[in-house]
Amino acid sequence: MESHKHNLIMKRRKAFMAQRIARAQAEKGVLLVLTGDGKGKSSSAFGMAVRALGHGMRVAIVQFIKAPMDTGEERFFRQFEPVAFHAMGEGFTWDTQNFERDQATAQAGWQTAKRYLQDADWDMVILDELCVALAYHYLDWPSLRQDVLNRPAHQHVIITGRGAPQALIEDADTVTEMRLVKHAFDAGIKAQKGVEL
Repeated sequence: MESHKHNLIMKRRKAFMAQRIARAQAEKGVLLVLTGDGKGKSSSAFGMAVRALGHGMRVAIVQFIKAPMDTGEERFFRQFEPVAFHAMGEGFTWDTQNFERDQATAQAGWQTAKRYLQDADWDMVILDELCVALAYHYLDWPSLRQDVLNRPAHQHVIITGRGAPQALIEDADTVTEMRLVKHAFDAGIKAQKGVEL
């Protein structure tokens, strides 16, 4: 692309973005949903946690489904005082094979999450894999909705996991769907430290 044409495009783009920025002046805690079959939902949430820590914010992470295990993110976040990290699941749903137990585990996880959603001292709450708990009907969004929507006004909430219900998507401020294009696991490559663990 020639320089003159590029400059005209960028000038129009700058004017367009300036108008959008001028209109977007509200400030409030946002509800973000990261869903879809692609890799990167939890990783994106943890990236936002790192960004929040860089701004001196306090972050609570409650993991549903995932069992306590030696993951890189848990090792990393436990180093920081303004982070609360709770792995509240018992592992992959196909391992437990007990609906009532998985439901009770998810309910216990929600009670932990609720404490942070009611506490204005926490700036960001990550509800990792909550969508999976919702998809398997261990919890249901209508029962949780008011706890999330009535949180402190400044508090950001990030909900991750496959299968986000439509009602949650409608309530969210920002929704990103990760699309799977290709995954190493399908080629027989196991989960590895620094990538999945």
